Amino acid sequence: MSIHGVLGESTSYPQSYDNSMLFAISRTLGRDEILAKSGVSAEHLVAGVDVWQAFELSWLNPQGISKVAIARIHIPADSPNIVESKSLKLYLNSLNFTQFDDVAAVKQTIERDLTACVGATVTVEIGALDGTDFAVVAPMGECIDTVLDGGDGLAVVDDVDASLLGTADDGVMQTYQFHTNLLRSNCPVTNQPDWGTLLVSITTAKQVEYAKVLAYVLSFRKHNGFHEQCVEQIFADLLTVYAPTSLMVQANYTRRGGIDINPVRVLNHPVPNIGRLVRQ
Repeated sequence: MSIHGVLGESTSYPQSYDNSMLFAISRTLGRDEILAKSGVSAEHLVAGVDVWQAFELSWLNPQGISKVAIARIHIPADSPNIVESKSLKLYLNSLNFTQFDDVAAVKQTIERDLTACVGATVTVEIGALDGTDFAVVAPMGECIDTVLDGGDGLAVVDDVDASLLGTADDGVMQTYQFHTNLLRSNCPVTNQPDWGTLLVSITTAKQVEYAKVLAYVLSFRKHNGFHEQCVEQIFADLLTVYAPTSLMVQANYTRRGGIDINPVRVLNHPVPNIGRLVRQ
């Protein structure tokens, strides 16, 4: 098995509970690269959470009848590891033919196994399919998707280019809140595209020009990186350019394999409640 575990490999789906399916990836792999690119060390990237929303959770009740639900999994950003996405899918599928006494037992099992995998306490919410706990919400702030329309055009670059942010001019201290639906990156293993909505809240005395920010976000279009690493790279670059007193960077990625991933990193900002956006 490679460092990427089962991701990108042809696999058989388990027919019984198997927590050995879970495959951990060290966060240092992405954070060492961010340090080399941005000069921002890992200690600035550990405040936040990765929220995984799983829409294909199923198990058997004591009578052998299938039950289905939705799970929201909270993995702290200071955990030493992340869990590989396909390995999590296979693990959750291993619950499909396993009997549990009740929903609480399912929750406790997932929390225990993922805590062991990532090396930090993982919490799990399990919700019914009535939409109460997983209703679609609107993204925060102003949408900047069209700020480059009508301009001179923008070349598609081969990788992330933080220089597109430029050098921010001094301004007045204020808070900017905005989002864009145009975040696109590629899986570093399969090279398949990952789409997401990026949400930013930043308080800074520098001028934040949305056209520059969007051009920078679009430079991720050919970038190969895990969701968590992409968010941390954006967080690190905004931290470097704008010297904010408060910063929150969140990405709600679209679903793959029944699971979507939503990393958020903060500086002097509360960790927001992660909602389900329209593309999720």
